[in-house]
Amino acid sequence: MYSIGEMARRSGVKVPTIRYYEQMGLLAAPGRTDGNQRRYGEDELERLVFVRHARDLGIAIDAIRELLELSGHPDRPCRDADRIAAEHLQAVREKIARLQRLEAELDRIATHCEGDTVKDCYVIQALGRHDLCENEH
Repeated sequence: MYSIGEMARRSGVKVPTIRYYEQMGLLAAPGRTDGNQRRYGEDELERLVFVRHARDLGIAIDAIRELLELSGHPDRPCRDADRIAAEHLQAVREKIARLQRLEAELDRIATHCEGDTVKDCYVIQALGRHDLCENEH
């Protein structure tokens, strides 16, 4: 059995985050000792590592909850897990595309300035006038 501190050390998840995951229903409320300390087993550690890895990949709490539910039924088809991963992948690709447009626009603005003073600074002008942007970001 592990204390919450040991769970944190073994999983790389901070203690307040473990408590948050309990509140969100991603981890079951642990058993407690006579001294009211939380005690976790190996299954809870594995679940916490699963949640941490999913969060590291940017997967939303609701999707993680669904994936955990699916993991409890090993004989079911995995199409729902595949769907969740594909939806998240699409969202990541869309975010990357937005960030690339943002990068291009910031690069253009930052390298376009030829003024010597703030009153002639293209960066200041572009931030004040969205119509100076070349593309939507």
